[in-house]
Amino acid sequence: MVAPPDNDVIWARSLHHSHNGSPALGGVSLGIRDGEILAVTGPRGSGKTTLLHCLSGQLVPTQGEVWFNSVPVHTMGPRLRERLRRDRFGWIAPEPQLVQELNTWENTALPLLLRGTAHREAKKAAMEWLERLDIGMCARKRPHALQQSQRQRISVARALAAAPTVIFADEPTATLHRTDRAHVLRTLTSAARSHGITVVLATHDPEIAALADREVPLLDGRRVATVALPAVSDTEGRAACSLSV
Repeated sequence: MVAPPDNDVIWARSLHHSHNGSPALGGVSLGIRDGEILAVTGPRGSGKTTLLHCLSGQLVPTQGEVWFNSVPVHTMGPRLRERLRRDRFGWIAPEPQLVQELNTWENTALPLLLRGTAHREAKKAAMEWLERLDIGMCARKRPHALQQSQRQRISVARALAAAPTVIFADEPTATLHRTDRAHVLRTLTSAARSHGITVVLATHDPEIAALADREVPLLDGRRVATVALPAVSDTEGRAACSLSV
């Protein structure tokens, strides 16, 4: 086992993974620098979500290695990986994953409260990001009383409020209209720059990918040199590619 480069906050080598016998990743290797915004691009079904799950410790790859700050994630047990995700990683899914029994600020503060952060401090951090995302007025409302776009903003606020080292964002604006999408992405990327957060962003939208420092294109579970992403209104999944050397 070879340790990763010191300047990579996340480093992965030769990741393979299958879902029910169907290959999802076929030997993906990459390094992500501290504070970098990296876009993992490709059409639907190209392996983007599986890669983010492996990098964040939600999945253990069938083969290959994943390192976070020179610590091997792929050899950790379930409890250590869960602690790593809680303490150092943020996650934004395509659909908001909220606790229906909790109100807006409680959902946002949940990772901090689970760490043992004082109630007042956790609420203060949650409210700061809810205000930045223009949803502070809904702090006491529960998810069922909110619009889809508002619930997704809570997911983004929750990831940022926990002050993670890395945020994994899997198509975080897929359900949002253009105006909401621009606001959420602007908040996420500016927060990453100002707070030194590394962001790994999966997207099939070329406009979103353009916000990143660098792209890692995938097709059929493998890294490729280029993927021509279709416009949002075009037929999903169309892509032209050339294999990387």
